[in-house]
Amino acid sequence: MIIRKYRSSDCKELIALFYNTVHMVNAKDYTKEQLDAWATGQVDMENWNQSLLEHYSIVALDDGMIVGFGDIDKIGYLDRLFVHADYQRKGVATAICNQLEQVIQGNIVTHASITARPFFEKRGYQVIKEQQVERQGIFLTNFVMEKAR
Repeated sequence: MIIRKYRSSDCKELIALFYNTVHMVNAKDYTKEQLDAWATGQVDMENWNQSLLEHYSIVALDDGMIVGFGDIDKIGYLDRLFVHADYQRKGVATAICNQLEQVIQGNIVTHASITARPFFEKRGYQVIKEQQVERQGIFLTNFVMEKAR
């Protein structure tokens, strides 16, 4: 597995990975209606690319295929962390997180899905609060989590 910095040419592949991961991996914790509201398949590629360029963003590759990605902003908000459904529990998220966390000196905050919460807890993140996030009139549960450093 190779981890490298994000490139604009990765954006389309990342959007597809995000959609597929949400609909396959998160399906055990969210309803179809919630999954459809979370990952609609209609992403503004320019906005995603701009956000990924502004953050410290990395991708994980296996045999040239992107199998995961993550990003963190300058103040320690870990925004996205998604791993291909076929690469779950193979150390991809851990490798990505290890690199993302190294670029921040202070505390790190993320909004973890029900599915991702155990992963972050194993890394030392604490739940600050459970919240309901509204997407297209549909509510999804997630957790504001923080890793104190």
